[in-house]
Amino acid sequence: MSTPSDAATDSARPPAILVTGPTASGKTDLALALAARLPCELISVDSALVYRGMDIGTAKPAPSVLARFPHRLVDICDPSEAYSAARFRQDALAAMAEITAAGRIPLLVGGTMLYWRALAGGLSPLPNAQPKVRAQLAERQAAEGVAAMHAWLTEVDPATAAKVHHNDPQRVQRALEVFLVTGRPMSELWRQDAGSELPYRVLKLVRSPRERAILHQRIEARLQAMLAGGFEHEVRALYERGDLEVSLPSMRSVGYRQLWAYLSGELSWEQMQQKALAATRQLAKRQYTWLRAEQDAVWLWDADDGSDEAKIEQAALQHVAAFLSSESC
Repeated sequence: MSTPSDAATDSARPPAILVTGPTASGKTDLALALAARLPCELISVDSALVYRGMDIGTAKPAPSVLARFPHRLVDICDPSEAYSAARFRQDALAAMAEITAAGRIPLLVGGTMLYWRALAGGLSPLPNAQPKVRAQLAERQAAEGVAAMHAWLTEVDPATAAKVHHNDPQRVQRALEVFLVTGRPMSELWRQDAGSELPYRVLKLVRSPRERAILHQRIEARLQAMLAGGFEHEVRALYERGDLEVSLPSMRSVGYRQLWAYLSGELSWEQMQQKALAATRQLAKRQYTWLRAEQDAVWLWDADDGSDEAKIEQAALQHVAAFLSSESC
């Protein structure tokens, strides 16, 4: 239970707004509508939008939209680079400080919940990648399979294993690497830094359709629109660069790794689409798991047919008004 001193401390913090939700839920449209009406500046919370040349498959706002509504932390990396949650936290805090100093409100938008948690709660200093350990883990995974690696992680770090999907080899291997290098579970190291609280009051708005089946329909429609809009050509250009590999964080993005497998002859066109849809649905499922655990979030449910866009925007603006009003009390 909060005390009067807690409330005073909280109200002294500058405001920020988070607009999030599962993939294909319409969170970007809502954030743009708010930015058009409020003294805000946008910051992307998306692990794929940081990469240049990855536009169609990431549903990156069009150049005309970005010209009108600039987003911080978009197009800041080449796909050959790795971008981490720790770097995101550093970059986002710097951007938020600049926006606040200019008398405006940071408006964070995106669905990479790991990034949001890193920003909101901090990150424990984890060990750097250890090539020898990583190679040993990769060799064991090739011999035993991803499921066996996840089972091993469940034995040594059940808390992290519960949060990492059993078919996410990169994160499973990283958690095992941390355990082998430090002798301590990653979940324990994360808890060490739990006190790194975000120095902002945050209104968290979550946009989502009520029915999961509706979201799945939207995911499928969006994939077809991306493919019709040149997604294959976008990935082909990356594939033909010669300096990129499917193991890079950029190329592991949903849709990109499936098209990469198609271009390399591992999948047919139909198999690529089915695997891309399955991976996107799994991403949405993981996002829902994170979002349901988010405290004090305001859920904005939209109609199945998306007909109540104006109502969603109005409801969001009302929540923002109440939030900013409570700050001044």
